[in-house]
Parts: sequence; structure tokens; C-alpha cells
Amino acid sequence: MAEIEIYKNVKALIFDCDGTLVDSMPIHNYSWETAIKANGAEFNFDFFDSVKGMKSVDIVPLFNKTFGTNLITQKVIEAKHRVFYEKLPHLKAIDPVVKIAKDYYKKLLMAVVSGGSGKIVKAELETVGILELFDLILTADDDMKPKPAPDLFLYAAKHFNISAQDCQVFEDGELGIEAAIKAGMKITDVRDYI
Repeated sequence: MAEIEIYKNVKALIFDCDGTLVDSMPIHNYSWETAIKANGAEFNFDFFDSVKGMKSVDIVPLFNKTFGTNLITQKVIEAKHRVFYEKLPHLKAIDPVVKIAKDYYKKLLMAVVSGGSGKIVKAELETVGILELFDLILTADDDMKPKPAPDLFLYAAKHFNISAQDCQVFEDGELGIEAAIKAGMKITDVRDYI
């Protein structure tokens, strides 16, 4: 497997969390499936795969619209979170990406930009022992347009007082890749390496 390249003259590394730093997608999918079924609907893997990076509060209404269901957003999200926290101790790091974060700790500015809730993202990073590596963590709790809008990525660059072109983004989802491209940042699709 080829090693992930860090581009020349990059000043900041920006990482997605789920599916990029942590192998949480199986746990998220299991949690969604359990919550959706518990609320009387059929789970659809392709749908949930296509909305990676979206806020949970936006996913449930889109699910309702797509499949003609009437799920109550808050009820489904609470059920999903309950299952997720039960499974959290089984979470694993995605080693090739985490290695970069560890190798560049204190050498380059580093941020996490995730569509997940702040509480869950921090719990995931803490579970795999890398929470302290990051200078900035932006999540669905921050009042900005979510991916595929570039707002979170642009905010990170502004926070670091650097230009967007000086940032390298690590992503595994189409919405995040689209957001990073719109932001004018260098992009690494980690799916090519893991």
C-alpha cells in the first residue's frame, strides 16, 4: 500500500473524523440500522452510505422524504446515539491516517472537521487516543453550513490565519471531498490508502 503524501508547502492538515481517522462507519451503520428498525422502518444501506458527512438532524427528514416514512427525527437520533455509545469501546483507529496526525503533531496546524455531533466526535477521538493532537475541532454543533458547503473548511483556514490553498484535507466521503474542492484546498481521498 502506498504511503499517504503530504503536499509541499502545506501549513495545516484538516481531517474528517468518521471513516477517515476512526473506523466508525460500521458502528454508525449498525446504530442507524437499529434505530431505523426500532422506529418501524426498513434500513437502506445505500442511502446511509450516500449521506456520510451530513448532520443527523438533516438525514432523518431526507430519509422520510426519500422513502415516504414519518420517522420522528429526535426519537431516531436518540435511539441511534444510545446504540452508538454502547459500541464505542470497540472503535478502532484508521492507522495510516492517524500515523500522519501523530507524525505532524506540533509540526503543522491540525484540525478535525466533521459532520458528526461534537460530543460523539470528541468521544471517538478520545477512544482511539488522539483527541489532544488537534488545535481545532469543528462539528455539526458549530453554527455553519455543513458539507458539501465549504464553510467549515474555510473557517478552519481563517482560524489558523492561513489561506485555503495552504491546507490539505483528508476525507472519505463525497460530500467532504466536494466541500474541500469548493474551499480551494488540496485533497487526499483516504479511500485510496485504506
